[in-house]
Amino acid sequence: MKRSFKYLTIAAMAISIVACKKKDETTVVEDNSSAVVENQTTPVGVDDHAGHEHATQEDAMLEEAQKNPLTTVALKESDFSFGKIKKGDVVSHVYEITNTGTKPLIISSVKPGCGCTAPDFTKEPILPGKSGKITLKFDSGDFDGNVAKAADVYANVEKAPIRIGFTAEITN
Repeated sequence: MKRSFKYLTIAAMAISIVACKKKDETTVVEDNSSAVVENQTTPVGVDDHAGHEHATQEDAMLEEAQKNPLTTVALKESDFSFGKIKKGDVVSHVYEITNTGTKPLIISSVKPGCGCTAPDFTKEPILPGKSGKITLKFDSGDFDGNVAKAADVYANVEKAPIRIGFTAEITN
C-alpha cells in the first residue's frame, strides 16, 4: 500500500510539472448559428487519457455546471493578447460573457491550465440578456518569451467547458 501511494504521488508530481508546458490547437465550434472559438490545450508529453483522477474531477465539475437548465452564451472575445510585458509583471484581463438564452446562466467554476493564472468570475446567476465577467490574472514571473495560457469555464451550457485564453510576450 505504501509503495503504490509513493508511485501515485510521484506520478501526480510529474504530471503537474509537465502541465504548464502546453501546445495549443485552435478549433472552431458552431453553436446555434454563432461561431465560438476554443483553444484546445493538451499537456506536451502527456496522454490525454492517462489521468483518470483528472478526468473524474473534470467530469464532476461538468456535472455540477450542468445541473441547472441549460442556456446559451456569447463571449465578447475568447482570446486576448497582452502584447509585450516585463518579466515579473502581474496582469489581468476581463472577459465579458452574455447570457443569450432564456434561463439564468450559472458559472460554477473557472479552471486555469496552470498555477500562474488566477481566475475570478461572476458568482451570482446571470439573467437572460445580462452580462457577467470572468477575470484571468497572470503572473509572468516564471516565464520568458511568448506564452499562451487558457482556462476552462464550467457553466450550464450545452458545450461546456468554454475555453478562454490569452497570449503575452515576456521581455526582461
